[in-house]
Amino acid sequence: MLQNIVDYFTDAGVEVYLILLVLVVLEAVLSADNAIALAAIAKSLEDPKSQRQALNIGLIGAYILRIALIFAATWVIKYWQFELLGALYLLWLVVNYFFFADNEDEEHRSLGFKSVWQVIPTIAITDLAFSLDSVTSAIAITEDTWLIIAGGTIGIVILRFLAGLFIRWLQEYTYLEDAGFITVGFVGLRLLLKVWLPDYLIPEWVTVAVVAGFFSWGFSQKEVESSDVGKE
Repeated sequence: MLQNIVDYFTDAGVEVYLILLVLVVLEAVLSADNAIALAAIAKSLEDPKSQRQALNIGLIGAYILRIALIFAATWVIKYWQFELLGALYLLWLVVNYFFFADNEDEEHRSLGFKSVWQVIPTIAITDLAFSLDSVTSAIAITEDTWLIIAGGTIGIVILRFLAGLFIRWLQEYTYLEDAGFITVGFVGLRLLLKVWLPDYLIPEWVTVAVVAGFFSWGFSQKEVESSDVGKE
């Protein structure tokens, strides 16, 4: 498959690269809420090495599932049940985070995963649920499978980089994790709306504006360090 992609882009024209650029930008914009969800899932593990391992292996699984989704996309989009399952899964994550996780500290919630092998499939399935939306958006731009695969491959690399950053930022900003899961809930509701009212689609700019608003709140307050408290 890799050789097919290389051959495809060797013979490609300027138009193909412009479409690829659009797909990469789309992936980057739509990856922010996905990345913070994956970072929060990985953050359930206390050991940084385990967090990195879970993200790396989980995103390999996510990539395999995403490629399978791309090849099956023209079939999948015919069945609203897939988007319903994706929406319900994302909403379940949000409800579990806010109401059912074992949170000893109410100000610092966690999904409560303890094992790397609990986190890995959760990361892969969560990315798949998000991909239902991003792959549909990619198909609206081009039906060229190899081009969508190239965009998805770059998207996974971007996602790994963003998730790594968010794991660090989740330690620094008080409201960021809550903001991330509220955004995940918004994406879940957006998928649910597509199932319920397929002819009514929320414009991408509205989604970007809502996500930007939640993230602005998430980055609005840093954690107070003990050294800072002592100076007051």
